[in-house]
Amino acid sequence: MTGIDIEKILELAPSPAYVVDLGRLRHNLAILEDVQRRSGAKILMALKAFSMWQTFPLIRQSLQGVCASSPWEARLGREEFGGEIHSFSAAFKESDVVELLKISDHLVFNSFNQLERFRPLWEQAAGRVSIGLRVNPEHSEGATEIYDPCAQNSRLGIPLREFDGKSLVGVEGLHFHTLCEHLFEPLARTVDVFEEKFGAFLPGLKWINFGGGHHITSEGYDIDGLVALIKYFRKKYGVEVYLEPGEAVVIGTGLLVAEVLDMIDNQLPTAILDVSATCHMPDVLEMPYRPEVQDGSDHGVQTYSYRLGGPSCLAGDIIGDWSFAKPLQAGDRLAFLDMSHYTMVKTSTFNGIQHPHLCTYEPETGELKVVRSFSYADFRSKLS
Repeated sequence: MTGIDIEKILELAPSPAYVVDLGRLRHNLAILEDVQRRSGAKILMALKAFSMWQTFPLIRQSLQGVCASSPWEARLGREEFGGEIHSFSAAFKESDVVELLKISDHLVFNSFNQLERFRPLWEQAAGRVSIGLRVNPEHSEGATEIYDPCAQNSRLGIPLREFDGKSLVGVEGLHFHTLCEHLFEPLARTVDVFEEKFGAFLPGLKWINFGGGHHITSEGYDIDGLVALIKYFRKKYGVEVYLEPGEAVVIGTGLLVAEVLDMIDNQLPTAILDVSATCHMPDVLEMPYRPEVQDGSDHGVQTYSYRLGGPSCLAGDIIGDWSFAKPLQAGDRLAFLDMSHYTMVKTSTFNGIQHPHLCTYEPETGELKVVRSFSYADFRSKLS
């Protein structure tokens, strides 16, 4: 990973541990801050992707707030981040709406049913909480259906046909979120469809939210194109434009440090690690997603090939197959790369397996700080 001293982190970090490199985080934030300055957009951080609140004092120096998918996320944003709090869920309980109206600046509904059901509640917060609707442009750019909000029969967003005969009184903005790990061109195509279908509703609104899934800080992203697109919407419709990336904030910032516990050979040499796919990197099984490993290559490329697996009792707790220049043995350290987003927020304590330490690394001083460690008490308190 560019700009990260992985060897130093492997030397200093306990295992298992998630480690966020603060220098690389500052690099990403500088790019996002530049987009805001040039375009006039407001960028929020998606807590669903990354919620390590010890880093919020740094992130809030650049970003305008957070977007939340639940009352708990919204409360975390209000207490630890500040700035604007934008809340959305596929559906709310009445108690959710009551709580969110107290701590949110924007509240976005996923259906006209919920908009009208809770109108008596949100109308009381008029002028303080801005109400929006999530729309579904029905334009799919996703390659993996489980992460495609525009997949067939999606439950996310209101399609255009549902707007017939519906009242938009009190609605101040429209929100769409259709991307996942995409560069600019898929956004540009999606926005064309969005404007064609929903442009007639934009005059008189206060804001548009382009959602998340933007890999703005990835190499090759057309930042000039994004800036021009945002400026176009702000000028044509007189609206505030929001983006709410998650991964883009922390791409390339994090490592998952692991240790080899044992080596076994059942026709395939296998290293059992102290990290688990199902517990600590579930996207490996869900997406499926293959992380990079420092000094590792595809199976068979280098001299020594191994399967890397977790310690749980799940037969399929397999992280993947890699090859290395040197043989692995018990006690060796490995570093899985780009492991900040959708890792800590999705972990479990299945099997009572130790949760990784949460750490930061400051390259300017060489300090590795363990900001949170977990104990049996954390595991026990989750249960009853």
